[in-house]
Amino acid sequence: MNLSESLLVEVSRGTMVESIHYCDAVAVDAHGDIIAAWGDVEREIYSRSSAKPLQALPLLETGAADHFGYSDAEVAFACASHNSEEKHTTTTVQVLDRIGLSEPNLECGPHMPYHEPSSEAMIRASQAPSRLHNNCSGKHAGFLATAVHMGESPAGYVQYEHPVQRRITESMCEMMDHDLTTTSRGADGCGIPVLGMPLSSLALGMARMADPTGLGAVREAAARRITGAMAAHPFMVAGTDRIDTVAMQALDQRVALKGGAEGVHIAIVPERGVGIALKARCGQKRASEPAMLWVLQKLGILGDSAADQLQDWLNPPISNTLGNTVGAVSVREQS
Repeated sequence: MNLSESLLVEVSRGTMVESIHYCDAVAVDAHGDIIAAWGDVEREIYSRSSAKPLQALPLLETGAADHFGYSDAEVAFACASHNSEEKHTTTTVQVLDRIGLSEPNLECGPHMPYHEPSSEAMIRASQAPSRLHNNCSGKHAGFLATAVHMGESPAGYVQYEHPVQRRITESMCEMMDHDLTTTSRGADGCGIPVLGMPLSSLALGMARMADPTGLGAVREAAARRITGAMAAHPFMVAGTDRIDTVAMQALDQRVALKGGAEGVHIAIVPERGVGIALKARCGQKRASEPAMLWVLQKLGILGDSAADQLQDWLNPPISNTLGNTVGAVSVREQS
């Protein structure tokens, strides 16, 4: 890797750059042509939760979403890494009820809500979290809906060999033009398989979500609905004070964004037919989040209005316990 081509995310305090984070990023079109790139975009990564728009394709392509009456907000929720706010947990219950299942059928583990007021309310009520509070419960409910619709046993749907996961892998291979069956393999935080892929292949998959022309009527309709649903219902994708929600609101439904663990982030830009994938090498969202917004700004996608609204996300201030601003996070290309 040539680090001179990377993005640098610098964390400054006073007159000193205290920390430096390197990011790799790439923007491609639906033909796989690279529009812009920084760093090593062929290095294999795990896409983590940034792949959820691709993982939702079988939910629509099998007819499960239509069969169970999914709204666009629920389609967006199938792509979520949510805060476990009340709207999120209620939506999970509603989807599970329609497919004839319930919370114990979810094969993701419980954790406290990321949304602090929701978490604090549970603590005050001496309420333990359930699987409904898992930030991936919308995706898991979608997996269960697909299994039930296809007449498959829902048990073990998180396993690589289950038909649900096989369909997802096949769809991702097709969208990325990359064989994921021979790459690195692991387990995500919510229990499903994670598969290795080059960053450029992840971006290609998202470019084809942005411009699915020529992928066949069923896939084209599914990709357009997923992308449109995410952009139209940003709260369902993340929640209060989360960058994906805040940025999609500022971008006025022009871009779909999805972050993942370990500093991975994607953007789907239908108006350009472009997909963007970014990975912070340190694995920290402190680097990946402003870097993604920087890339959108660099490519002329963000726009002045959105940039003004997102200034504290583009250049996050560093504050001390007195509430004083003592530094900032900034992004630049390494010269």
